[in-house]
Amino acid sequence: MIMIIIAMVYGAAMLVVAWRANARFRREERLPMQWLLNGDVTWSAPRRMALAFMPALSIPMLAALIWLFLNVAPRPGQEHLVFPVFVGIGALFVAIQLLHVWLIDRTLRRAGR
Repeated sequence: MIMIIIAMVYGAAMLVVAWRANARFRREERLPMQWLLNGDVTWSAPRRMALAFMPALSIPMLAALIWLFLNVAPRPGQEHLVFPVFVGIGALFVAIQLLHVWLIDRTLRRAGR
């Protein structure tokens, strides 16, 4: 039960980040999705699609991890790792989304928008 609550918290956090970023970038029609190492944008997506990408990817992944937790037994001796790994994966999803929003903001500020 705790895993479901944690997944819901992470999902809600990702939706809030996307919602706030949508309000923040409301003047932009398209947002960068990928960058080269020198900072050049290689492709962009419509604003709502760009901001919905991470929640749309991570929420089903967290649901799949919950299904695995409920239906697949961990290897002997690794039972204590299930919860920390699940929390780490959820935190990683949120961190990647925050990184993406930060990169978008930095790119748009550099472009003078």
